[in-house]
Amino acid sequence: MNAIQNITVGQPERLKKPVGYTILANLVNIIPFCLSIEAINIIFHAFDGSGTSLDISRLWTLFFILVAYVFIMIVAERASYRANFRGAYTMSADGRIALAEHLRKLSLGFLSRRDPGDISSMMITDFTMAETGISHHLPQLMGALVMPVLAFLSLLWIDWQMSLAMFIALPFAILVLWVSTGVQRRLSGRQIEAKINAGNRLEEYLQGIRVMKAYNLLGERFTRLRDAFADLRRACIRQEALLGPFVLLSVTLIRSGLTLMILGGAYLLIGGDLSLATFVLFLVVGSRVFDPLTSALTNFAEFRYFSIAGGRILDLMREPEMKGKDIAPEGGDIEFRNVSFAYQDKEVLHGIDLILKKGALTALVGPSGSGKSTLMKLCARFYDPTSGRVLMNGSDLSSLDPESLMRHVSMVFQDVYLFQDSIRNNIRFGKDDATDEEVIEAARAAQCHDFIMRLPKGYDTMVGEGGCTLSGGEKQRLSIARAMLKDAQIVLLDEATASLDPENEVEVQRAITKLITGRTVIVIAHRLKTIRNADKIVVLDDGRIVEQGTHEELLKNDRLYARLWNIQMKTSGWKL
Repeated sequence: MNAIQNITVGQPERLKKPVGYTILANLVNIIPFCLSIEAINIIFHAFDGSGTSLDISRLWTLFFILVAYVFIMIVAERASYRANFRGAYTMSADGRIALAEHLRKLSLGFLSRRDPGDISSMMITDFTMAETGISHHLPQLMGALVMPVLAFLSLLWIDWQMSLAMFIALPFAILVLWVSTGVQRRLSGRQIEAKINAGNRLEEYLQGIRVMKAYNLLGERFTRLRDAFADLRRACIRQEALLGPFVLLSVTLIRSGLTLMILGGAYLLIGGDLSLATFVLFLVVGSRVFDPLTSALTNFAEFRYFSIAGGRILDLMREPEMKGKDIAPEGGDIEFRNVSFAYQDKEVLHGIDLILKKGALTALVGPSGSGKSTLMKLCARFYDPTSGRVLMNGSDLSSLDPESLMRHVSMVFQDVYLFQDSIRNNIRFGKDDATDEEVIEAARAAQCHDFIMRLPKGYDTMVGEGGCTLSGGEKQRLSIARAMLKDAQIVLLDEATASLDPENEVEVQRAITKLITGRTVIVIAHRLKTIRNADKIVVLDDGRIVEQGTHEELLKNDRLYARLWNIQMKTSGWKL
């Protein structure tokens, strides 16, 4: 039952129609054999010396029933096909959407610990395997198991000795497969791990192609990809080589039932304890009843493989989503009360007490690794603190619905990601129902309307994945236009101008000035001259607040901020 639960990704009720129609189709397919038995019976009685004439009318009746069967078979097989495949594809499509929605509601802390290649493999490959299991293997296996049981119970009333001879090896075949499940679980798990690793290395190879070219790591020198595929090859061969004998032995045992039945039937025929018609009946049924089961058992190893894949999906779906149901307040101060935070076992924030005033611009500065980005992410509730509380207008962020909170927050990252879509739709991510006029107005405010109009199709120009067809400054301005369109009261800026050339920096800075007007703004900046007019500057070092105040106050303190400022002033005129 656990395997069925896994393959159906926690929805075993979806099997009712596929399995039911598969069993119905298998039962319908027995009709020709029953008709053949009756035809053989009629012919035997005509030539057994009893003087009975050949009943031509009954033979014609059987023929017309057989013709009608063809149409019944078409209807049954079509119903089975539609139930199997429509149910499987619907489950797969709905499941992928549900998993994507679930991932969106998990904390970044969990997602950062998972390999992206693993999640991609789960979303595509694992769902495909579950889809195949529901559409093909599981209904086939369950239908194939029902058929021998029904046949055994039916034939038991005709001749119990022949029935026992035909099915006596079936329990031993099932026992062999049951013994092999432990081996299957280990081998299938290793094969899935090897496949995930190969996918990760391939993704790494494609994304890092520029670095590999620069350092001449292509071809024979890039061993990580080659080793990963070699490991996948070994895992696949090992699974086939070690599981094959179990499957072959079980199939042989099942097929031996027909042999035992023939031997037993011949013995009973010679002794006069069995009629020839009954022997032919068992011969015909025995040659047919095990075919679906042997076909299903041939794919039994894949059945376990599919179960593991479905189990991985269920494990991820069981990961707890970020809690909170309360509606986020419209605005207010953001307050940190004795907040500490750790990435796994490494604590990066220690006892932070801080108030970020509503409608003010607060800058976070400090050396690399001091905790600035982590502090900002806690404001947006990308993570929950390890200890302490983060409050917005007096409401604990952990009690707020994350989606409700994010309606009041806009973020502009240092590394902008644009989707493979039109420029218009990339800006519209800030507000799904925005009109074209609103999109253009946001683009003008973000200083990007002019360069958009110079593109071949203007706002309908397609952007390469990640924004690869645009410059860094252009991507930044589109990101700001997106944030402007959202019109949130809290704006988080993470090094928005750090990697820009002077000309682009001026344009982006103008756009940012318009974006932050009248809003609560939290900005991370390494270029201290860009935040000298901030209402408050918070200086962090090694995960602690070491000083805070205005630019002038911090310079008078002559501590870390003053040292950073003096260093930047000395190096600002350096030239190569």
